[in-house]
Amino acid sequence: MARPRRIVLVRHGESTGNVDDSVYEREPDHALALTERGRRQAEATGEQLREIFGDEQVSVYVSPYRRTHETLRAFHLDPGLIRVREEPRLREQDWGNWQDRDEVRLQKAYRDAYGHFFYRFAQGESGADVYDRVGGFLESLFRSFEDPDHPPNVLIVTHGLAMRLFCMRWFHWTVAEFESLSNPGNGEVRMLVLGDDGKYTLNRPFDRWRDPEPYGITG
Repeated sequence: MARPRRIVLVRHGESTGNVDDSVYEREPDHALALTERGRRQAEATGEQLREIFGDEQVSVYVSPYRRTHETLRAFHLDPGLIRVREEPRLREQDWGNWQDRDEVRLQKAYRDAYGHFFYRFAQGESGADVYDRVGGFLESLFRSFEDPDHPPNVLIVTHGLAMRLFCMRWFHWTVAEFESLSNPGNGEVRMLVLGDDGKYTLNRPFDRWRDPEPYGITG
């Protein structure tokens, strides 16, 4: 099995929805573009990635949203070194279709009280739903490692929640551990690095906004 040396997760740059949540009333979530600041964030991240990857091949998976595709383009990666696949299972959490700002704010308050992992938005998804589809993507990713010519790098351009849930699934974090972590910022990178012991470690932890509050002992 040709496991990659690096699995790099990147959150998209700042989008119009990150600065004005009323835009969700006029535009579909999947169609929101990057702001100028978001493009600059993505370009800065691209400089880091080009230094990390050098002249090595990269297998790229990108969420089907406009802001993730625009983020990937802003990386300016060598097209001769990358293989890009759009992966719908890496999309943002579904909060419903056309979104009423006040209703979404109310539901976010409910989610904060109920729990981000278990609360399901009306006509949308819970964190647990996103966990399931990210888990399905991971199974496909593992199968791709069976190719002896698999590139030494994987790049995943996605959303903050999906990044946390990817790591939760990979490292077998509990729901309590997940609930204690914050999303990365726009354009931020987290990298799983393969060690000499054959295990992956996370190069940088997610910020923690509270201590985990488990119901019981695991592990």
